Parts: sequence; C-alpha cells; structure tokens
Amino acid sequence: MTKKNISEFEFITLMAFLMSNVALAIDTILPGLSDIGRTIHNASSTDLQLIIIMIFLGLGVGQLIFGTLSDSFGRKPIVYVGIGIFILASLICVMATSLEIMLVGRVLQGIGLSAPRSISVSIIRDSYSGDYMARIMSFISVIFILVPMIAPILGQVLIDNYNWQAIFYFQIGFSFVTLLWFQLRQKETLLEAHKVKLSKHLFLKGTKEFFRFKESIIYTLISGLMTAAFMVYLSASKQIFQDQYGFVSEFAYIFAALAFSIGIATFLNGSLVLKYGMKKLSTTALSVFSLSALLYSILFFNAENPSLFVLLPFLAVQFMSLGFIFGNIRSLAMQPIGHIAGIGAAINGFISTVIAVPIAMFIGGFIDTTVLPLFIGFLSCGLGAFLLLRYLKFKTGVPVI
Repeated sequence: MTKKNISEFEFITLMAFLMSNVALAIDTILPGLSDIGRTIHNASSTDLQLIIIMIFLGLGVGQLIFGTLSDSFGRKPIVYVGIGIFILASLICVMATSLEIMLVGRVLQGIGLSAPRSISVSIIRDSYSGDYMARIMSFISVIFILVPMIAPILGQVLIDNYNWQAIFYFQIGFSFVTLLWFQLRQKETLLEAHKVKLSKHLFLKGTKEFFRFKESIIYTLISGLMTAAFMVYLSASKQIFQDQYGFVSEFAYIFAALAFSIGIATFLNGSLVLKYGMKKLSTTALSVFSLSALLYSILFFNAENPSLFVLLPFLAVQFMSLGFIFGNIRSLAMQPIGHIAGIGAAINGFISTVIAVPIAMFIGGFIDTTVLPLFIGFLSCGLGAFLLLRYLKFKTGVPVI
C-alpha cells in the first residue's frame, strides 16, 4: 500500500494510540490486582503496587536503548521491535505464578512499550516545534487521556466475564492493530540526511549534547517529580479506593471520573498554549497543584480520611493541574534539543523515570490507613519543582513564566 500524507487529525489519533498502549498496560489491570495477587500467592498491597511501578522502570530503561537506535535506523523499525517485545512480555505475565515472574514480565512490557511511547514523541518533534508542538501534544493527550477513563472499566468487564489473563490478551490485540495502522499509514519522519551512524560513541555524544542545555535538564527533573506524583497515585489507587474506602466494584468508575479531569485540562491546554505560552501555563498549574496539596495536608493532618465527596474534588484539582503540566514541561525539555530528538527523548524519559520510581515507592510505602501521605508527596514534588525553576532563573536568567 502506498503511504499518503495523513491528515493532522489522523496523525494526532495515531500518535495517541501508540502512546495509549502504555496506559492500557497500566490501567486495565488496576481492578484485577487482587485477583492477580491470589494467583501469584501474594496479597500484600505494598507488593502489588510494584506490579504498577515496575512497568515504569522498564519504560525508562528501554528509552535509552530505542531512542538512540531510532536516530540511526529510523523511527518506524524501532517501533516494530518494541511492540514485538511487549507482546512476548505480555505472554510471560499471563503465565506468571509468582510475584517475581510477574514483575519480570512487567519490566519487559515497559521496555517494549518504551519504543512506541518515546519514539512517538520524536516523530512529533520531527514534524512540529515550539508552541505548535505543545498544541499537538495537548490534543494527543486528550485522546490519550480517554484511555485511562475507559481502561479500568474495560478491565473490570473482562474480569467479570473471563479472568485477569484476558486483560493481557486484549492488550496484545490492541497493540497489534495499532502497529498495523502505523505500518500502513505513517511515513518515516527521520530524513536520511539526519540519520546518525551508529557507533559506541553515539550515545555518549548525544548525552553530552543533552547536558549542554540547562533548560532541558531542569525541565526533565521537573518532569520526573511530576511523574512521581502521578505514579504513586496510580500504584496506590486500588489501595485507597478499594481497601481504605471500600469501593470495590465502584473503583473503575471513580478512577475514570478523575481521569476525565485530566482530559479537560489537556483539552484546554491545546487551546490556551498558543495564547499564553508553555511556561506561563505550566508555572500557574504548578502553583495550583502545590497550594491544593498544602491545603489538604493542613486540613486533614493527623485526621481520618474525609468523605469521598471531599477527597474527589481535591484529587480533581491535582489532576487538572497535571493536565496542564505534563505536555508543556515535556515540550519545554525537548524544545532546545530537536537536533537530537531521539536520544534527547530517551534521556528525558530515562532521567524522569529514575527520579520517579524510587520517590513513588517511598511515598507509596506510607499509604496505609489514610490518604494524607499521598498529598504530602504531591506537596513535596510541587515544592521541588519550584526550587528547580528558581535555580534555572538564577543560573540562566531565562524567564520561567
């Protein structure tokens, strides 16, 4: 089939589907964690959090490999390899009979998914730049965010009618269909003249080039802190809503409602970013994120959980803020390094993950009987982001708003 230039709408949708494989791999299994725990003979809530967190570790490590290779061999071949690894890893998860085997499968799933996840960002950076890139990223995020809204409900339906293994079979089918669409419709975006010859020095050169740009470094660190905040919520959401609040069957719908709040923010960001710019929107959102977390921490310090009707508005504000933060911060980190988009996206993703995973594991360990540690974690991440912004302004004189 001859590939034609696809419309902006199809491009946005296709990139969103490539990224959505990650959300499906994470969010569809949330309602099934208890069932998985029974199969692998481990019911510990803290241990089950690792099933969510470890896929992020794979995502971070895999990006270092595939991002570098994509600058040499092109974007498309590496996506094929990554999805192939993901399918094999999903089969390992299906056959898992212990926590250790399940975690191996989840790390490998993350490694495989790192290819479409990071390389889709490189494809976007190959095609767009500046605030227009942020606009495209925001519209992609709108579709991308629909997946976390639907995924837990889908996972619950699959569990109710089949078993938790059916969730992984569905993930395999979705990734295969997306890969076929990508192969048929998307052209290679890395021009032959821009390919870099693969050598043992390629990654080192790319890393040195990345660390030349203080803005990219600082915004990458901020991305890591914000990813940690969201990661700890994802890993502990089952523990919060099902164990602490007792909403077992309702969990998927609560999760979907909160995901909708991020979707609203990302949609608005796509419209507002061209008017106000990435820096102003992300800084304002960081302020709201931190102040909301501070208010909750003060109101419910050393207290029992408030009613769900009090908790949900606080979480909705947090996630709406994240909706404005994620796309803009990632775009700000990538903006100075378009000439090494593949390696740049890989390093950005790896550093973000290396920061996020241990922070999420640390905070998650405190979420036992109340939600308070989650908001203290949000506050800590927000304050850390502001300190980094102040450092950036002090070192470079570059306005951060």
